[in-house]
Amino acid sequence: MEQCPSSSRADRKTIEKNRRNQMKALYSKLNSLVPHQRSREVTSLPDQLDDAVNYIKKLQTNLEKMREKKECLMGTEKSGNNNAGFVGGEVMGGLKSPQIEIEIQEMGSALQVVLITGLDYQFMFNESIRVLHEEGADIVNASFSIVEDTIFHTIHSKIGESAPGPVAARISERLKKLVNGRAGSF
Repeated sequence: MEQCPSSSRADRKTIEKNRRNQMKALYSKLNSLVPHQRSREVTSLPDQLDDAVNYIKKLQTNLEKMREKKECLMGTEKSGNNNAGFVGGEVMGGLKSPQIEIEIQEMGSALQVVLITGLDYQFMFNESIRVLHEEGADIVNASFSIVEDTIFHTIHSKIGESAPGPVAARISERLKKLVNGRAGSF
């Protein structure tokens, strides 16, 4: 019976040693996942944990900034100055009125027109298609979605390479005039 206390003590030591080895392996794995700002110096365990905590906090901050940027780019944030279209990476000057908004984006020979109207301005889609045809653009795809009392029209077109002058700028100007004239007359 005297062996039981020493045997249980040895078991406890083995269990504790295994626990320490497992913790050491987990710390090592955590440390390997964290980029090191310090030169190849040996760091203490508390410093390694501090580095990991700081790195995770930095990742959380970056994630939040990226989410905000995504929301902004996707247009889900209702900012009052989301009224510009883009052409070739530069602001072309979209339009926004209480009832009609238009954004135009040029990507090489492709042109995307996004027209957002109220239910009373459904005819603007047909008028936009007419302008694109008159300017020699080929309609590749046109679609719309209705959300409550707002209609989202998207038109993808291809601009002819042989057309004279800056076709996208001319189309944009005509569509803006069309929207300005219709929004002001109702």
